[in-house]
Order: sequence, then C-alpha cells, then structure tokens
Amino acid sequence: MRSYFNLPVLAILLIASVASDLAFAAPGNHDPFAGTWKLNPQKSRYPHGACPKRMVIVMEPTGEGVRYRSETTYADGNSSRSEYTANYSGKQAIVVGSAGLLLPVSLKRLDADIVVASYMRGLQVVATSKRVVSKDGRLMTITTTSADKSGKNVTTIGVYDKSNEVAADMKTDLSKEAR
Repeated sequence: MRSYFNLPVLAILLIASVASDLAFAAPGNHDPFAGTWKLNPQKSRYPHGACPKRMVIVMEPTGEGVRYRSETTYADGNSSRSEYTANYSGKQAIVVGSAGLLLPVSLKRLDADIVVASYMRGLQVVATSKRVVSKDGRLMTITTTSADKSGKNVTTIGVYDKSNEVAADMKTDLSKEAR
C-alpha cells in the first residue's frame, strides 16, 4: 500500500510544532505581559468620571501563569490595590485587595499576546477583561465588560504603556498583609 505522506516532511513538521510549543512554554522565554504597565488616561476610554487618575500594573511570569499586582488612584483621591497569582488553565485564583478578598479570577491565554481574565461571583461570570499586548510590546490594551449598578453592560478600554521603571513604588505584598 502506498503512503500519501512524505515521512521526512511529516517528521520535520512534527518536530517544528513541538519545538514551537516548547519555546512558548519554556522558562526564561519572554512573556509579553511581563513588566510594569502604566495607564495612559488620554488614550483610554471609560464612562465619564470613572477613569482612574493613575494605575500601575506589574506582571511577573510564574510557572504556567502570572503574578499580577495593581495599584490604582482615583480622581477623588481614593486608592486601591489588588494582587493574585494564577495559571492560564482557567482555574479560579483568589484575588486579594486592599479591602480584603475580591472576586476570584480565572485566566485563559488565547495566544502569546492575548489573555482573557474572567471574574466570578458564585458560578456566574460578572466581568471579563481581554488583555492584548501590541506586536511591538510597548502597549497593552485591556477591554473590560461588566454590569453597572443598573445591570447594564458597560465596556471600558484601558490603554497601558510599558514602563522601563521597576515598580519600586508598589507597596507591600497584600498577601502578606492578609495573613
């Protein structure tokens, strides 16, 4: 019986596919989300009066996921912090905020430059955030859809610039404070 597959070509394709998967998952491989991101309020779109005055997000790769920390200052001078460590498996992770526990999050990486975060209340998704890093790695856009107080869906678009600064101004680990 004659084979329609060219074995050397098939072997090369298989090896290339496995090597590509390993390169993406390999420790030390650069994660485009890793680093310090600062909100650019002028490029962002929020409902009137809802755009934070300042927001800094720090993401660090951890195994099969990310350690996320954020610090936000609002126009009224109030501030908040949040952090979590989550895998990209879709499994829920605990989110700790400056006021205690927040809604749990689950992460799914759609490709190298796109991650979807889903925030749950009970068994229901109450908000989703699609994070996309630009091809040049200098911008991250987070499009979040959630319900407002009246139950109407609201979409916000936060545009973040990659910062070369290390987030030295990021305060103490919330997970340590919560213990």
